[in-house]
Amino acid sequence: MSARRLALAAAAALALATQAVACGGITAPDLFVVQRSGASPHARLTLLVNEEGGVTCNGAAKRAGRKLKLSDPALIEAREIQEELKEPASEHLSLAPKAGSVFSYSVRDQDGTVRFGDNSARQPKVLRQLALFVLKASQGVCGLPE
Repeated sequence: MSARRLALAAAAALALATQAVACGGITAPDLFVVQRSGASPHARLTLLVNEEGGVTCNGAAKRAGRKLKLSDPALIEAREIQEELKEPASEHLSLAPKAGSVFSYSVRDQDGTVRFGDNSARQPKVLRQLALFVLKASQGVCGLPE
């Protein structure tokens, strides 16, 4: 391929990339995705949080025509949780729930997956923070009961 053709191909690729950005073609990376299950009628939840605070609840990214978005303080909290999950996720921590558990969680991020129950023994503090974050986001952002 000649230098001229190569330059034209590069320019065309750049134009397409610029157009994709202008049309909203680039999406923010995910911080984490949480799957919650349990015996409660409203226990089943999949909560996806991205780097810009966008939220998807059970596959829905909108409610009443508006995009689901965390508040700035909640986004900071989500980023802190994701940072604290690095070690447990890279170790693929799995903590069995004790008898009487109400919710089970599986959280996945770029470092790995962590599984735990709401009453699992030896939980790092971050897992309790995550469970509370999921409850607040599911009710406040997603508008789900529970």
